[in-house]
Amino acid sequence: WLQRGGTYVVANIRGGGEYGPQWHTQAVREGRHKVYEDFAAVARDLVDRGITTPEQLGAQGGSNGGLLMGVMLTKYPELFGAIVCQVPLLDMKRYHLLLAGASWMAEYGDPDNPDDWAFISEYSPYQNTSATAAYPPILIATSTRDDRVHPGHARKMAARLEDEGHEVHYYENIEGGHGGAADNAQAAFKSALTYTFLWDKLAR
Repeated sequence: WLQRGGTYVVANIRGGGEYGPQWHTQAVREGRHKVYEDFAAVARDLVDRGITTPEQLGAQGGSNGGLLMGVMLTKYPELFGAIVCQVPLLDMKRYHLLLAGASWMAEYGDPDNPDDWAFISEYSPYQNTSATAAYPPILIATSTRDDRVHPGHARKMAARLEDEGHEVHYYENIEGGHGGAADNAQAAFKSALTYTFLWDKLAR
């Protein structure tokens, strides 16, 4: 990617543990929106500083980062030229009913609790798609054997976006668990698929 003239950026957004416990705790439950606002702010800053343009800016994330990509698509589509969304959480109304989802309720909240759903529903990608919005092309990738995040999240989102007339590309590996690849050859293929998609959509 870099040898071909591309630029690669890591956005150190809130939500992880890189800078101590508060870096994580301030972005859980009601504070989850801060994660998405941080990522959008990084995207805007890259454009403001002349590093890229919205049409040439792609974003990639998997698992919880796949949820992040779903929010970027539905809430901040004007900031990106392409998005890669891997093994994602996307339907936050039902995430706690699928596979390991119930173990993340302290992080996201309980969608069956009306007070919690009030803030979860503000960003849940599956519930916030729009047939009239202008979305960048998206590649959604998952694994049939994912035992952490159910592939139904990716399948449903791809189907809804397609039904709404958006450009959506979909890949489901039949192996690989939550990593999406069972061996080095599959991992290489997945990387090649991702970077080929991004280069095709962004290199202008």
